[in-house]
Amino acid sequence: MSHRFDPSILREYDIRGIVGISLGAEDARAIGHAFAERVRREGGTKVAVSYDGRLSSPMLEEALVAGLAEAGCDVVRLGLGPTPMMYYAEASAEDVQAGIQVTGSHNPADHNGFKLVLHGRPFFGADIQALRENAGSAGGRRGIVTRRDVLPAYIDRLLEGLRGLDPARLAALRIGWDAGNGAVGPALEALVARLPGEHHLLFTQVDGHFPNHHPDPAEAHNLADLQALVAEQQLNFGVAFDGDGDRIGIVDGLGRIIAGDQLLMIYAEDVLRRSPGATVLIDIKASQAVFDRVAELGGRPLMGKSGHSLIKAKMKETGALLAGEMTGHAFFADDWYGFDDALYAAIRLIAASIRLGRSVTELHSALPRMINTPELRFPVDDGRKFAVIAEVTARLQASGAAFDTIDGVRVVTAEGWWLLRASNTQAALVARAESVDEAGLSRLLEEIDAQLAASGVSREKR
Repeated sequence: MSHRFDPSILREYDIRGIVGISLGAEDARAIGHAFAERVRREGGTKVAVSYDGRLSSPMLEEALVAGLAEAGCDVVRLGLGPTPMMYYAEASAEDVQAGIQVTGSHNPADHNGFKLVLHGRPFFGADIQALRENAGSAGGRRGIVTRRDVLPAYIDRLLEGLRGLDPARLAALRIGWDAGNGAVGPALEALVARLPGEHHLLFTQVDGHFPNHHPDPAEAHNLADLQALVAEQQLNFGVAFDGDGDRIGIVDGLGRIIAGDQLLMIYAEDVLRRSPGATVLIDIKASQAVFDRVAELGGRPLMGKSGHSLIKAKMKETGALLAGEMTGHAFFADDWYGFDDALYAAIRLIAASIRLGRSVTELHSALPRMINTPELRFPVDDGRKFAVIAEVTARLQASGAAFDTIDGVRVVTAEGWWLLRASNTQAALVARAESVDEAGLSRLLEEIDAQLAASGVSREKR
């Protein structure tokens, strides 16, 4: 039997579509065929599969597993869980060579997709595009499908991040947690049950309708329930997760949101005390203060492209021990497996606070004040967004502006810097700006507005 899929779901960094429109069971089955062919060609025989809490995920997981087995791969079904649990299963099990998570991540509830890993490395870009050639007929040996409960071992591994820390300090913890009704809920409950201290949990019941708020901690309004909990219970800090548990959001004890690049500075201080001179990979969207702080701490700051797959690949290439994104992805390679795991990022924040001898609120308060915007998103069709960046680049070149093209354009001016790039996951352009004062920031935003207007992009929802 041969299956085809809409090639538009094969994105640069993941596979995703709108369920019932561009993504359905036959697409999942075809992806299973194509990925199994690639796994077998590289000497693999077994794939771990997990899925998130979206309403469509069980259907897509069942079809995906069927496709993998029909094309000759054995399949280990992990069940419902966060994406990092799948990463852990693929990395820790000697008999597993690849993994797929069925997940829509932080996207709207009617979206879904797949995150893939092969032989411990992220699977993206040309690897994803090549799947369209491999989605042919299945035949030959049929793979064996089994089930495996890896959650207990995964929780054990997370808790190793607290080894050697002062038990009294751990026992004094008072933390709030918001699972956002996402796939991280059961794992969070299992983790917190074994953590010392006092813990208050929100929305751990998995519900693909996301009845309380959308699970995207990069959006400030999604942290309102957590902020209220921290204030009501007078907690040390609060932790939130996205839909598949690979992105973290933090609220300090005063209810202030700690941005992704600020969080990276806290992690960097902890890592660089233990590993002086280490390389820290920093998202191009991050504040200049992060680069300066890493250098001040004796580390080697390295600017990288946004995108969790790109960062994971760059970490392997450069040997970086730490990396982070504005969106809340955090990556640790010093004593973990280098993938983005928000539960482990929470453990590492606890550990950093204890090792550095300061509360999360104190660590946040000590960070340099950054006068900048959050991520600004402008809706632009996928077929148009890269063309807009090319047009902006050409205009900047013609004007003699100073800019970097690692990922989109990051423009340096006397006022500070601004960035415009195409989103990896949405039909949108992403912008950010930072200056020494509010007046300078306004002038940088005017520059962004002028460039968008010159390419015919609406600026109404900035």
